[in-house]
Amino acid sequence: MLKKIYLTLFLVCFGIGISLAQSITGKVLDNDIKTGMPGVSVFIKGTTQGTTTDVEGNYSLASQSNSVLVFQSVGYTSQEVLVGTQSIINITLLSDVKNLTEAVVIGYATVDSRDVTGAVVGVKADEIKDVPAQSFESILQGRVTGVQITSGSGKVGQGFNIRVRGSSSLTGGNQPLYVVDGILITSSSVNSNDEGINPTADINPNDIESIDVLKDAAAAAIYGSRGSNGVILITTKKGKAGKSTFNVNFSSGISEATRRRGFLNRSQYVELLGESLRNAGLSQVDVENRLNVLSPTWRDPDVDTNWENLVFRSGKFKQLDVSTSGGNEKTTYYLGGSYNDSEGIIIGNRFQRLSARLSLETKVNDKFKMGGSLMLARSKNFRAAADNGFNNQLQLVAMPNIQTPYGADGKTNLGTLYYNALTELTDAKNTAVTLRNLTNIYGVYTIIPGLTLRSEAGLDLMYLVEETYNGRRTAGNIGAAQGLGTYNTTLVTNYTLTNTLSYTKNINKMHQIDALLGTSYQQSDFESSGVEGRVFASDDFKTIASAATITAGSSFKTNFNFLSYFARGSYKFNDRYLVSISARLDGSSRFAPKTRYGFYPAASLGWVASEETFIKSIKQISFLKLRVGYGATGNAEIGNFDYLGLYGTNAYGSSSGTLPTNAPNANLKWETTYQFDSGLEVSLFDDRLSLTLDFYQKNTRDLLLNVQTPSTSGFTIQTQNLGRISNRGIEIDIKSKNLVGEFKWNTSFNISFNRNRVDFTNGQIIAPGNRNRVINEAREGEAIGIMYGVKYAGVNPANGDALYYAQDGSKTNNYTSAFRQQIGNPNPNFIGGLTNSFSYKGLELTIFAQFVQGNNVYNMAGSFMSSNGDDYDNQTVDQLSRWRNPGDITNVPRAKFGDANGTRMSSRYVYDGSYLRLKTVTLAYTFPKSWLEKSKLSSVRLYLMGQNLLTRVASGFQGWDPELSAGFTQTSNQSSNIIMGNDFYTPPQARTITAGINIGF
Repeated sequence: MLKKIYLTLFLVCFGIGISLAQSITGKVLDNDIKTGMPGVSVFIKGTTQGTTTDVEGNYSLASQSNSVLVFQSVGYTSQEVLVGTQSIINITLLSDVKNLTEAVVIGYATVDSRDVTGAVVGVKADEIKDVPAQSFESILQGRVTGVQITSGSGKVGQGFNIRVRGSSSLTGGNQPLYVVDGILITSSSVNSNDEGINPTADINPNDIESIDVLKDAAAAAIYGSRGSNGVILITTKKGKAGKSTFNVNFSSGISEATRRRGFLNRSQYVELLGESLRNAGLSQVDVENRLNVLSPTWRDPDVDTNWENLVFRSGKFKQLDVSTSGGNEKTTYYLGGSYNDSEGIIIGNRFQRLSARLSLETKVNDKFKMGGSLMLARSKNFRAAADNGFNNQLQLVAMPNIQTPYGADGKTNLGTLYYNALTELTDAKNTAVTLRNLTNIYGVYTIIPGLTLRSEAGLDLMYLVEETYNGRRTAGNIGAAQGLGTYNTTLVTNYTLTNTLSYTKNINKMHQIDALLGTSYQQSDFESSGVEGRVFASDDFKTIASAATITAGSSFKTNFNFLSYFARGSYKFNDRYLVSISARLDGSSRFAPKTRYGFYPAASLGWVASEETFIKSIKQISFLKLRVGYGATGNAEIGNFDYLGLYGTNAYGSSSGTLPTNAPNANLKWETTYQFDSGLEVSLFDDRLSLTLDFYQKNTRDLLLNVQTPSTSGFTIQTQNLGRISNRGIEIDIKSKNLVGEFKWNTSFNISFNRNRVDFTNGQIIAPGNRNRVINEAREGEAIGIMYGVKYAGVNPANGDALYYAQDGSKTNNYTSAFRQQIGNPNPNFIGGLTNSFSYKGLELTIFAQFVQGNNVYNMAGSFMSSNGDDYDNQTVDQLSRWRNPGDITNVPRAKFGDANGTRMSSRYVYDGSYLRLKTVTLAYTFPKSWLEKSKLSSVRLYLMGQNLLTRVASGFQGWDPELSAGFTQTSNQSSNIIMGNDFYTPPQARTITAGINIGF
């Protein structure tokens, strides 16, 4: 009897369970355009069970009658619906005007963009997805107003030169501050080689949720001394409450050089060299003897080596990303892993990265939550040689094409004019392995409603191992007949501790008050060591342990720290009047005790005029905001102990002694930049057209400058506060929704103008670098990095002599009599980008173009590769138009071997570096969810993308790429600030075609 009762109860309960479980379907519509909304989150309240709508707005979900469905989408008011007996639930979401403005990350907080009173620009993950890049900087190019990003070269894993609203320093750093999830990271190259390694390449771009750039002082002053060059805030992806997701993204592609120079073929080279030698007085017999010395087979038409083709190759790219995320209202998580393998377009150059990231956050109770993230990465860079070295593969183009790359034994030919850098591929090693750990943990405690305490600790740990080996046949095997190897390690440890107390109060929906108090401490420890070994038993043994003799060793340690106190307050009245003030007190170990602290205040005002009644009556205006701000930021990016009188050691025979190495300056203080910014933000025609306009003026005072001192003092330079620099500019950002509905067409256009000037250096001309090659200088009244030298005046038609301008404007063939003057400017007149995106249901097409106009590029190698046959180097094809007979009108002088006719530094090798580049073209298709139901996949997206497909350069440009900066010129803050726009056998960017698939489960 009891069994029957239990069975009956079980069946009743089971039946109730069945009756409560039901399938819910429906469609989510946009209230404004009445079309289906894709990507809307639909989940059961209080659980992780949920789904998202497909491209047509449809969804399907198993639920129970007592469940509440939540419908959420960014920019729309959330809705909750009790299921009850319904099996079909259709929802229309209303636009939320306030939430239509995206959230923007500012210093230590996140706010709606409509409430921001500073110059802040944000880039979201959707705007940079699918781009095959080792580092996120390259995909920001042309997308952010006021930010100029220049790639060092086309080598993979290379660093970038970033300037936010121009250069503000000469000797101090000009790179922006990078903050990743609250951690101040190491962003400058720490390697021992002239070719910089990009530390930010350790961060997987596909892990990034958003990038926000703080450009003006009103936005960046909360970072005080760290914000004078702008701040780049990177927020990584985190888990969200709702259905757990699993995503796989795989992409693969091929690449090639965007541009080839083109050099003389065999017959052209023999003709030019013979003409040049004969013009120098040699007989034909002597000419042929010299050709025989270069190559006994020079008469053989089959010996015609295209060295440029041997340098470049078809590169390969592949990346796999796997991630899972989800959680409930209490705990969320994100776990991702990535593998990237990029073979560069230069032979021997390769970059690999393996990374993983974990993010967790949990609500311990109603008052306390805690969380953190951990990123681990290992990257390996198979490095191409530095530009300024004969082992640089691209310098192979200097080889006469009558010489062969390989001998009869299959080994590289070492009898070439210069070192055959192909030998590096088989007989040398040059690798850099980086291990990176980015970790942060935080706790947030709500003391009372609106009052929150947040404590956060961050760690950026970077360990770099560099290994080189130069075998017996290499040029680097100097002074060791049996091989030379080096092993260098660098450890950089950055600790960050931050505590903030924030308060938010809304009074009668009329007054909103936000306040923040905080303190931050950062310590950075730098350690490096190196060892050199010689005499190896065989080139197959390349590690230092195999060396017979350890011939050199060194070690180095240094550190710095910052202690900061900061505050910010903002007030909003009636949702339209905005006031924000901030201040930061920074102390740095880089300055003497009496000048250690710098104070950096800022204030800004905003008026959301579209909330006014008289503006609301104008239907065409959807949003209108005016803002203005002024503030100060500082710069301490100098040596760690420049204010001290330092001593170093030096060997004297078998003894060791000390000697002074740095001139002390106990009065050394902060470099300060004062910036004024005024902005206008307007949206028209129901947000179909929006415009952001900014005007700014930046004035930097008390420059941290390496000042030349009399050598009688025992020193040649001393770091002083001397000089002034100014930047002023205009930034315009326009976005439009040209077509809405099922077929969408959106356009985004931005353009930035900046004018830079060195206002005062007390008459000092700052000219870093090798003056036999570098022409960049910093002079009062001129822009930073101005190119200064002799102005080329063409060729004398009568005799083919190179001509130069004298001071009175006349022309002379005497180089030493020519007048030195401004011959170029590496700073562009304007930069910008244009994006057009089209979509129809699941099909998307995005076209992005980037442009730079008005900058100059100097070809340092011009006196070798475009020297009208002055030496044995092979020449660029434009040298075929050289002067040959009286009356010839040309810009290429007469060929005369060893005469230096027009080959010395002058404007002859300064080109217009303006360019328009088709940066990316992406075609993608997202399959309708209805197609995927049987496969149990939540999403499938296929895409095909081209990068750097087309580059339009200015007329007369002679170079591989207008966007470059020779690596060996970037070895210090001062050189990287001033020596800009230089090409010395520097590889061009890569043109890449990538195909990929993204699958969601």
